Amino acid sequence: MQTTKVFVIEEALVPAILGHKDKYLKYIQKSLDISVAVRGNEFNLSGDKGQVEKGLALFNNLREIVLKSNLSMSDLESAVRMVIEDTKTHISEVLTDIVKVSGRVKSVVPKTPRQKTYVQFIKDYDVVFGIGPAGTGKTYLAVAMAVNMFLNKKVSRIILTRPAVEAGERLGFLPGDIADKINPYLRPLYDALYNMMDFEKVGSLIEKGVIELAPLAFMRGRTLNDAFIILDEAQNTTVEQMKMFLTRLGFNSKAVITGDITQVDLPSDKKSGLIVVRDILKDVDGLKFVDFTKSDVIRHPLVQRIINAYEEYEAKKNGN
Repeated sequence: MQTTKVFVIEEALVPAILGHKDKYLKYIQKSLDISVAVRGNEFNLSGDKGQVEKGLALFNNLREIVLKSNLSMSDLESAVRMVIEDTKTHISEVLTDIVKVSGRVKSVVPKTPRQKTYVQFIKDYDVVFGIGPAGTGKTYLAVAMAVNMFLNKKVSRIILTRPAVEAGERLGFLPGDIADKINPYLRPLYDALYNMMDFEKVGSLIEKGVIELAPLAFMRGRTLNDAFIILDEAQNTTVEQMKMFLTRLGFNSKAVITGDITQVDLPSDKKSGLIVVRDILKDVDGLKFVDFTKSDVIRHPLVQRIINAYEEYEAKKNGN
């Protein structure tokens, strides 16, 4: 059923929503399969009724965004994805929940409702699990929150750790000193840090031990007070390792555990601690689980299509 609706906006905001040479407007029309005729500060939306309603919801949210901050292409892509999924989502609230950092990237913003929930849980709870596929921002947002809390003096150090499962936690056969041996496993965490803090400052803080990057095996026997601790790639922890990590938590500390339970690299006779931990902790207060889905993927659009293709392949292979 075809329909036409009119959206009226303050004239001063029109250029920000249209984008340079109407780039944003063209993207909206193509993504929602609607026509939008702009006359002054009136946007006339035409097309299928359901799509036009999505367009109205989108423009209402874009208005709120441009009132508070600049609208980027990345923001627009996220907003379109959200409105396609649910027209009732408060998109402007998601995209203006800014996490301040201090590096090349000055701030980090959740791009989906689940990412916003994840950030809020990290603020409110001492232990948070972020579980889901690649590209959903699990680790990046956790590092952003760690940097933010450190800069605001809410914690005095940041500890980033991963299980070095590819080496079976046996790093001795790798060349170089201990830093050289563990570097390949921690590179993604370094990359996120260098995005969010000054390069020289990160190096100085690592030298002083204020920022620590270490394999999970190095956590054994420690009590981590006044720290923000991130366990990345947690699907590759054993049940015993997960227990060991969770019991390292000290006073005034937060722990964020991230992983993708579809990409477990453990031997077949070992259970993933990340898979088992939900059942173990289901009745424990003070912690939260966030389950990301393919709709939270914010990398290149091709990543989401790749995830879809793998899901379809697995479904066919399993006879579903």
